[in-house]
Amino acid sequence: MIGILKRPIVTEKMTLLQEKGQYAFEVDRGANKITIAKAVEKKFNVTVMSVRTGRHKGKSKSQLTRKGRFTGRTSAWKKAIVRLKEGDKIEFFQNM
Repeated sequence: MIGILKRPIVTEKMTLLQEKGQYAFEVDRGANKITIAKAVEKKFNVTVMSVRTGRHKGKSKSQLTRKGRFTGRTSAWKKAIVRLKEGDKIEFFQNM
């Protein structure tokens, strides 16, 4: 279970979802819903009700955007939106 959760996703949209008890994480691409739920429960000591996942392709990038000489891609990644039991919370910024 080590390394399943990479980082929380903190955007305006995800902040609005936090009020409803839903939190988003970038997760390992090979992780499934069951392992994601267990990792969140273990790390934050909460009860997970459901997990939704989505895979995102890497974007095409070029170092010299006007010339287009060097091209490449950013890494593909996977997002998980976790819904917690009512009353449970995850505090991301408690140590700041």
